[in-house]
Amino acid sequence: MAVKIKICGVQTNEIAEAAIEAGADYLGLVFFPPSPRNLSFEQGARLVKAVDARIPTVAVLVDPDDELIDRIVTTVNPDYLQLHGSESPERVAAIKVRSELPVIKAVPVEKAENVDDAAGYIEIADIILFDAKPPKGSKMPGGRGERFDWELLSEPDVPRPFGVSGGLDAGNVLEAMAVTHPDLVDVSSGVESAPGEKDEELVRSFINIAKLAEPEEQQAAQ
Repeated sequence: MAVKIKICGVQTNEIAEAAIEAGADYLGLVFFPPSPRNLSFEQGARLVKAVDARIPTVAVLVDPDDELIDRIVTTVNPDYLQLHGSESPERVAAIKVRSELPVIKAVPVEKAENVDDAAGYIEIADIILFDAKPPKGSKMPGGRGERFDWELLSEPDVPRPFGVSGGLDAGNVLEAMAVTHPDLVDVSSGVESAPGEKDEELVRSFINIAKLAEPEEQQAAQ
């Protein structure tokens, strides 16, 4: 089975359509006001409706409270939730039960021990997403275009299924896949012409190149 591709931070129907046509597997919709990719509930709901179940949509949240979870589920109606904050395993489990949706849990990585932090989520999250750890004091947990040492994910005991994010673009995604053998690659700033401004051609290029991964590399992710 091929490695899945997620285009995150989608804000317009045009970008959604470009991603779908090129063969993306997930669309990420960000609901986090500090982000330049932030959507209102109404914008998110319109995008999900326009997608019309042709591709799974992922609502990206950062340390959401129960009220936000309920609003996202009832108003936006995504297929997945992605938790990109400091949510504990217990909190992730509670959100999964409350929302009745599959959950992607982002784990920030800087050192080898950060990869070990994923162990607490293995039995809870449906996908672990390894992303670059933000600088101390940063208000943005992701979407900064920074990468981490992919060799940290080259060990055979990395929990699966897992995805790789952080600093990916069309120029390095094949290298990232060859090193880590992920189940998912996730891109946001790497397909933008400016922060929050997705570029249709960059989206298509990333997806097309990611699909060029050698079959043995893709099989290693299973």
